[in-house]
Amino acid sequence: MAAKMEANPRGIPRSPFVERVEDYVSDAEPADVVLRKFQETIRQRRKVLEEKIPEIEKTIAMVDFLIEKQEVNEPVYTDYELNDTLYAKAKVETSGTVYLWLGANVMLEYTFEEAKDLLTSKFDTAKTSLRNTIEDLEFLRDQITTMEVNTARIYNWDVKQRRLAREQAAK
Repeated sequence: MAAKMEANPRGIPRSPFVERVEDYVSDAEPADVVLRKFQETIRQRRKVLEEKIPEIEKTIAMVDFLIEKQEVNEPVYTDYELNDTLYAKAKVETSGTVYLWLGANVMLEYTFEEAKDLLTSKFDTAKTSLRNTIEDLEFLRDQITTMEVNTARIYNWDVKQRRLAREQAAK
């Protein structure tokens, strides 16, 4: 008798607590394995987001810096990497536009305002995703604990049933 599977807002199934082991023994599924896979996937997502958020913050800071330099009509001098050990000095004219990598080898030109809006939106989305991911990890820890308790209860029930069967056979 399998219970209807509930899930959290992002579709992670809630582990049912086994009140009567007899109801679940025949329908036993390796739910703890599925939960562990979910947990690993979410851990990886958390790591990616924790790396992405500081990168977005640095890019926003750079756009702000370029806006400030443009407003005072001051050129920007920088060192840029030609290869692993070779750098060159450059004077960057602030033209009011920047190029942003979007991924998949795609780079687009944006005005400073458009770039800041896009980056701010991506930053807010990444922070929300990180909060959701942390919430999912906590949810999964609870579900794994429930499944471990269920496993122990089922094991103890099975031991008890075998002992009773041996006692019945001995009589």
